[in-house]
Amino acid sequence: MRLTLDGGLDLLCNSVKIHHVDVDPKTGEDKLSMRDLLSWIKSNLIKERPEMFVKGDSVRPGVLVLINDCDWELCGSLDAVLEEKDMVVFISTLHGG
Repeated sequence: MRLTLDGGLDLLCNSVKIHHVDVDPKTGEDKLSMRDLLSWIKSNLIKERPEMFVKGDSVRPGVLVLINDCDWELCGSLDAVLEEKDMVVFISTLHGG
């Protein structure tokens, strides 16, 4: 799976924007959900200030999420099922100034 963090979110991951990852579903599950992916990202990719990316078990308000170029809300949000070939993009729309 390809993950892209943009709009400043890459700074939370040692300034790496694109990640090719292999995330297994939870034990007992046969499909990977966005909820599971977000938990994995928080535990494995985010190196600092996770509160800038996640809030509770979802993304923080102001973070646009696309699954294969489609708004994740149209795909089921946290319950969206992901496959190995999917591309998930996270873009922060919040900027200081």
